[in-house]
Amino acid sequence: MTLSWLVVGAVLFAALLHASWNALVKSSKDKDLDMATIHLIGSFMAIPLVGLVGWPKAEAWPFIAASVVIHIGYYLALTGAYRHGDLGLTYPLMRGVAPLLVALSATFTLGETLSPLAWAGVIGISCGVLVLGLNRHALEAPKAVAFALANAVIIAVYTVVDGLGVRASGNALQYVATLFLFDGWPFALLMFATRGPALGRYARHRWPLATIGACASLGSYGIALWAMTRAPVATVAALRETSVLFAVLLGVWFLKEALTRRRVFGAAMIASGVMALRMG
Repeated sequence: MTLSWLVVGAVLFAALLHASWNALVKSSKDKDLDMATIHLIGSFMAIPLVGLVGWPKAEAWPFIAASVVIHIGYYLALTGAYRHGDLGLTYPLMRGVAPLLVALSATFTLGETLSPLAWAGVIGISCGVLVLGLNRHALEAPKAVAFALANAVIIAVYTVVDGLGVRASGNALQYVATLFLFDGWPFALLMFATRGPALGRYARHRWPLATIGACASLGSYGIALWAMTRAPVATVAALRETSVLFAVLLGVWFLKEALTRRRVFGAAMIASGVMALRMG
């Protein structure tokens, strides 16, 4: 498997979509209910999609079940991170550590070996992402850092699980449609159990923006899973974390966060890592 320019372009677009729906959650007044609304809408959107493309092979179902369970932890950690820290701090921490963990584990779980140049790209992207996120504010927000680092581990786990699952399925669209069909319900039911009618009231006024977020989430992960059938999972996972660049820009433009020289330097490191991945 090689990383073609088609895959690079597709994953970069997926990164933009991913950063967009994360910025939407961060900007909301209630992160937990926003997360539940977005992914519950995503589950409803997946119903006609499954009807159109069909169910995945039986071999993929254990991975889908595992991924749904893992994603509950992901949503809890993500909303916890956004409650306690800025998007510019928590998002890079979550996305920067995960590719290194995926690259290390992919050798044993997927039998993938990266070239030295590809490893340099993974490390370059991860370091650039961390440069964007680590600052003095990290010391002032230990809960945000803890949630973000915990989520980095969770992201690495579900990335490997879904990488194995989509390959077992043989059809990325069938796999992601089925995953989203079931994925939104556990966290939404948890929010309903703890917050009651507040979820319904929130969804009624938030659904237009939440629908945009659901489309971005479904499109982002669908593209990433498709890319994992055509390129090594570790390189796709690293390339996807260029979403941090978009998150920084969205944070500056819409959330009025500062654009510093450190963030410019981190962006340059990420761009260099992308080129190393492509050449590797």
